[in-house]
Amino acid sequence: MVEKMSEASILVSSKARQFQVGDMAVYPAHGVGRIVAIESRDINGKKHDFYIMKVLENDMVIMIPTRNVTSVGLRDLIQKKDVEKVYDIMKNHEDSMCDNQTWNRRYREYMDKIKTGSLYEVAEVFRDLYVLKFSKDLSFGERKLYDTAQALLVKEISTAKSADEDAIIEEIESLFSNLQP
Repeated sequence: MVEKMSEASILVSSKARQFQVGDMAVYPAHGVGRIVAIESRDINGKKHDFYIMKVLENDMVIMIPTRNVTSVGLRDLIQKKDVEKVYDIMKNHEDSMCDNQTWNRRYREYMDKIKTGSLYEVAEVFRDLYVLKFSKDLSFGERKLYDTAQALLVKEISTAKSADEDAIIEEIESLFSNLQP
């Protein structure tokens, strides 16, 4: 009997792995990056090892203590075969939580989802905001979250599929074609 792994167990197993120089990884809320070095630093008399990761979107360099990989949520890229699951989340507009919540409460909930680092959670945020923008103008904060979620989705999916980002944007927008005026 084959046991099905839950999303949580998949994420835990990928978070705990050791990364090597050249590996692609995802850092929550910052997106896809490449491990460019593994360095040791002496801090308060103790030696600590760090992954040096360069974020692809903006060339930001992040130092991640190797012992904190699990707690900060550093994980492997989504696999190409799992992209369809992300698309399924976005296609399911009925699950959108566009209700009568205040914008600041929605903003907090969406920000918490983005900070998890789960592409599935990011897809939910993007879907909800994409649907919401057809019924009302997004607040400045919601618009920033929308842009962040889109950038995180597009970069990771395009990297996983080895596809052009513009093609991924078109694929994502086609998932919402029934909402277009």
